[in-house]
Amino acid sequence: MLRVLFLAVIFAAILGCSAPASQPKFIATDITGSLIGSDFSLSDHNGKLRRLSDFRGKVTLLFFGYTHCPDACPTTMTELAQVVKLLGDKGRDVQVLFVTVDPERDSLDVLKSYVPSFNPDFLGLRGDDATTHKVAEDFKIYYAKQASNSKAGYTIDHSTGVYVFDKQGQIRLFLTNSLKPKDIAHDVGMLM
Repeated sequence: MLRVLFLAVIFAAILGCSAPASQPKFIATDITGSLIGSDFSLSDHNGKLRRLSDFRGKVTLLFFGYTHCPDACPTTMTELAQVVKLLGDKGRDVQVLFVTVDPERDSLDVLKSYVPSFNPDFLGLRGDDATTHKVAEDFKIYYAKQASNSKAGYTIDHSTGVYVFDKQGQIRLFLTNSLKPKDIAHDVGMLM
């Protein structure tokens, strides 16, 4: 009996030594391997045509919003700026992309004024209506114009999550607005 127990312990130790390394434990939702999204071509706020693949080599955070958004967009952008700051020198290896779902009002000049106000390295991206619809659809982003009595005349209901891509350009995480900047910085740091 003792001999069987001894062999069982040895066998367990051997299996333990040969087990694959455990996957990272992210705080955000791990969507590694997801087929959400595809490469795109959108103009950045400086007028340069950009593709998602241009940012390989950096951890890329992709957020869809609009500049007239009263709450979720400025809050998310402020938190993403805090994430970059929390990462210190590693923050240079992070690229935040803000894709407007309101190309009617969000011209390149408007984006150029809005997006870098959160962090000078953040980029605002835009396309025409058809391109915006296609990119949003590829990333499963909901957005819809809603009539409003505001001076702007309308608001846009939209999804508020952030997609995170690793340095190889693979989609890895989905961030919800319930996550704190320190949690996001933890997860982004694990991808560096």
